[in-house]
Amino acid sequence: MYIDSHCHLSFPELKAQLPDLLAAMAQAQVTQAVCISTTMEEFPEVRALAEQHAQLWATVGVHPDNEDVHEPTLAELVAGADHPKVMAIGETGLDYYRLNGRSIADMEWQRERFRTHIRAARQTGKPLVIHTRSSADDTLRLMREEGADQPGGVLHCFTETMAVARAALDLGFHISFSGIVTFKNAADLREVAKMVPGDRMLIETDSPYLAPVPYRGKLNQPAYVPHVARLIAEVRGETVERVAEQCTENTRRLFKLPAA
Repeated sequence: MYIDSHCHLSFPELKAQLPDLLAAMAQAQVTQAVCISTTMEEFPEVRALAEQHAQLWATVGVHPDNEDVHEPTLAELVAGADHPKVMAIGETGLDYYRLNGRSIADMEWQRERFRTHIRAARQTGKPLVIHTRSSADDTLRLMREEGADQPGGVLHCFTETMAVARAALDLGFHISFSGIVTFKNAADLREVAKMVPGDRMLIETDSPYLAPVPYRGKLNQPAYVPHVARLIAEVRGETVERVAEQCTENTRRLFKLPAA
């Protein structure tokens, strides 16, 4: 039994084949999935997916890399989270990978957006789903400054260093691994997967992106999350059943999901 803790079923390439994806999930014993909001414009559709399908859940937030979209206020995020199937705030965070000629100082708008999301999580008591890319120092700094440890959350699709993982764990956060951990060039990430305590680890697809081996380069989907669990089990010297059980329990506890 598995849970995909982070996917984007509202994205066009997946939305068009939703019945088949849900059937594949069931076949792969992926009993639940958390559908992630990346803009406020998209949020009503993400929420509707969760309302229409018992095995799907939702978040509310704006991805740090999205520009020329509606900038959420604290009140809007809090209102969006006031729904029985909206389980978290995000995805939020910082992403300095595509500066497009700008300096890090020019990205203050991202930092302010991140602060707003952290404050919404604190006000609602719902966990944060955090994205960080080429920005770990500032991500951790803002998490500390804004008190993101209460209520905590997850660094999703983790690709950072061992030191960043330890810092996030020290703040009470979970670490989520995607199909990237199965890639040949991800040896350092597999070392992180060995280190993370079993009760602080999640698995995800981040579909439609980052399909795990043996589907690398193809469209990703929640049914592929067991491949992430199998690789993690291998590097940790554990059974896949144990990894699946732990990650399912952790995801349900973090997002307050009922048993499937």
